[in-house]
Amino acid sequence: MNENFSNVIPLKGDKCPICGNLSVKDYHLFCSKRCAEIDLGRWLNEQYRFPILSTELNDDEYDD
Repeated sequence: MNENFSNVIPLKGDKCPICGNLSVKDYHLFCSKRCAEIDLGRWLNEQYRFPILSTELNDDEYDD
């Protein structure tokens, strides 16, 4: 694996959330295409979730 690290630009000291290497400008938050695709796969497989507060409304709250 012959990578060119000349394009490694730390983004406000951020590191890749997948592997911890320095972020690369070309992949924004990530260090490589591989880590970006791992993250995308986690989103598509619903491994990341946002908490939702359940606010169930009664039927009488829908009255005009």
